[in-house]
Amino acid sequence: MEFKHTSVLLEETIENLQIKPDGVYVDGTLGGGGHSYQIASRLTGNGRLIGIDQDGEAILAAGKRLEPFSEKVTIIRDNYCNAKAALQAIGVEKVDGIVLDLGVSSYQLDNVERGFSYKYDTDLDMRMDTRQSVSAKDIVNTYSEMELFRIIKDYGEDQFAKNIAKHIVKARADKPVETTGELNEIIKAAIPAKMRATGGHPSKKTFQAIRIECNRELEVLKNSLDDFIEILNPGGRLCIITFHSLEDRIVKSAFKKNENPCTCPPEFPVCVCGKTTKGKVISRKPILPTEEEIENNKRSKSAKLRVFERIGS
Repeated sequence: MEFKHTSVLLEETIENLQIKPDGVYVDGTLGGGGHSYQIASRLTGNGRLIGIDQDGEAILAAGKRLEPFSEKVTIIRDNYCNAKAALQAIGVEKVDGIVLDLGVSSYQLDNVERGFSYKYDTDLDMRMDTRQSVSAKDIVNTYSEMELFRIIKDYGEDQFAKNIAKHIVKARADKPVETTGELNEIIKAAIPAKMRATGGHPSKKTFQAIRIECNRELEVLKNSLDDFIEILNPGGRLCIITFHSLEDRIVKSAFKKNENPCTCPPEFPVCVCGKTTKGKVISRKPILPTEEEIENNKRSKSAKLRVFERIGS
């Protein structure tokens, strides 16, 4: 299956990166190489692009797509949360721009064997990095009812989280839940028929929640943002595209904290904590896809782009 993924907010991201032809750039979620292709095509001379992805199939696909720029491009298979160490290992201390396009790619959703989608009946997997041991199947079959309720409520924002968790635990008492199809049926039974008729696919939110938990997506994001801002050169920019309200909140909060890290009480006349600003938030409000983009790519509907620019050393 060909690795296809339409890059969301592509023009807006490239514009906000303010690419310098001889700069060093990182695409922390390489995917099919859509953003990377546009960055690499603008680089000359000493310009360099480092693409990072934990998905082996994405690495192969992006490698082919970026072949015309092979002398400028380095591809690393890793999780972007290890970017700082991975860059140091190839002699890169500072960069001029970083892109993160979060969430799951169209390819991962549409590739039946990967078990990301509720549309196909296949093995429950959902691992973005197939080298990791914990899969969606482990979560569904070993988490307590309370833990399942928490992730479906927090990461799926599903009003029926309690009932869905209860139904999963009840079903697996008879036999382990092995496939996406089995999980679909369990979720369907937990949601009232009249709500199923109006609220989109009943499994969408639960599948999203399990995927986020399986890949530790929010934890990884939270633990990476300060490092990313730290390795930017002055004037360098961090562009992050989120697809989930919790991701967006994490990014917004980290950008705000790095812009104004002072912890002194407001009544203090001068700052004594010594914490100085790392940069400025470029996007006070998130940049959203145009109506035309949403029309052409339904998956862009919930996308939000936020941009931070580094100042100082």
